[in-house]
Amino acid sequence: MPCFAICSGSGRRLWSRQSWPCNGIWLENGQGESTMKPQPPAPVKLFIAALYSDAGKMEEAARLLQDRYGAIDFRSQPLPFTVTDYYAPEMGSPLFRQILAFQPLIDPGELARIKLETNTLEERLAVAGQRKVNLDPGYLDYDKVVLASTKYNGQKIYLAHGIYADLTLRYSKGSFSPYPWSFPDFKTGEYTPFFLQIRTLYKQQRKVASQ
Repeated sequence: MPCFAICSGSGRRLWSRQSWPCNGIWLENGQGESTMKPQPPAPVKLFIAALYSDAGKMEEAARLLQDRYGAIDFRSQPLPFTVTDYYAPEMGSPLFRQILAFQPLIDPGELARIKLETNTLEERLAVAGQRKVNLDPGYLDYDKVVLASTKYNGQKIYLAHGIYADLTLRYSKGSFSPYPWSFPDFKTGEYTPFFLQIRTLYKQQRKVASQ
């Protein structure tokens, strides 16, 4: 059964499975030879969506995160977290949400490893086995906000080590919008100004890097 090739010329070429396996996109180079060249992903902006009840533990978490991932170049004001009381029995109350972003850009493929590291950090900061800080890593690029998740759902894409990528917000017409499956607090729009500021920082960094 043939597979189609996308070429730089005006036509479209057919290749049979007998001549080459069809497991990618064929590209036509200047000499008329077909090659498949996967490109590295664009770097993305790492952020942590932190949930906490103990301000002292949050400060300790911020310091340790900065030591691990580089300078924090954005830190939102704390917002009351009231959409659910799910975390209150373990973490206490009142709870606050804070978004932190880090200056060094990362490869998006690092998200799974980072999620495992932040899970370990949560345990380190726990008191008598009870978490006082919940750390949800994610990344932002021009088009979207992605969170790391340990739980499967239909829209999530598996990464590695039991970690999934959860597409949470999309950027369009100058703002971020949630999906039907996005977390309730991400649906409120309270975080939109924060992510717009982080996106501006990201754009500036990409522009400088391209010069």
